[in-house]
Amino acid sequence: MRQTGAMSRRPRKRLLIVSGSVIAALAVFAALVFTGVLWPSRILASGYPVRGIDISAWQGEVDWEVLGDQDIDFAYIKATEGSSAVDSRFAANWAGAMKTGLLVGAYHFVSFESSGETQAEHIIDTVPAGATLPIALDLEYYGDFFAHPPTRAKVDAILVPLLDRLEEHYGVPPVIYATSQSYDRYLSGAYPDNPIWSRSLVLPPGLNDGRDWTIWQYSNRDRLDGYVGEEQYIDMNVFHGTREQMATLVK
Repeated sequence: MRQTGAMSRRPRKRLLIVSGSVIAALAVFAALVFTGVLWPSRILASGYPVRGIDISAWQGEVDWEVLGDQDIDFAYIKATEGSSAVDSRFAANWAGAMKTGLLVGAYHFVSFESSGETQAEHIIDTVPAGATLPIALDLEYYGDFFAHPPTRAKVDAILVPLLDRLEEHYGVPPVIYATSQSYDRYLSGAYPDNPIWSRSLVLPPGLNDGRDWTIWQYSNRDRLDGYVGEEQYIDMNVFHGTREQMATLVK
């Protein structure tokens, strides 16, 4: 039976009101996530008790006594990039972190534009060997490589000598940090001896080859006390195990 015009307009009006409310609620939720007030992965990450940060010059000057006393167990500090760049805060951050009770490691941002051999020597010249977590290699796209990723063969040609030289020098296999995209393209099914540090900002990492992750970066928009820099947020991570198990990675 055909409804009258007035009757047919009411359901449409109610539907528009409901749709508008849903859109508004989603917008509020998105804003809370964007500003770091809500972060869905935090709930899931809370099931892993060993927490840590990764930090660079973007966080500016750090009071490590304050930062290290905030329910964190480890810190990875940016050291180098490519074959020549050194993070401007590395020396200060390294010295400060080593005075705390944190497990400490350094990370290197891998360049697709220089050889693995030269990048390895640059890391070795910058990061002291000692009782620290394994060197971590940050393998992700940057610049034009988002649109034009290098081939797997090219990245293998960089990674293989880089990993071999670092393991030879520091005595343990380096950790490899990857986004889901860089893992799928460059690491899946390979490098079995290297612990994987996976970036996944919503759900725990699900690596496409069934491999277990070792470190999970679950947030890039947390805030802690103890640093004053251009970047107000700090990256948060959890370890897949106990603190004692993570300490076994220290060489």
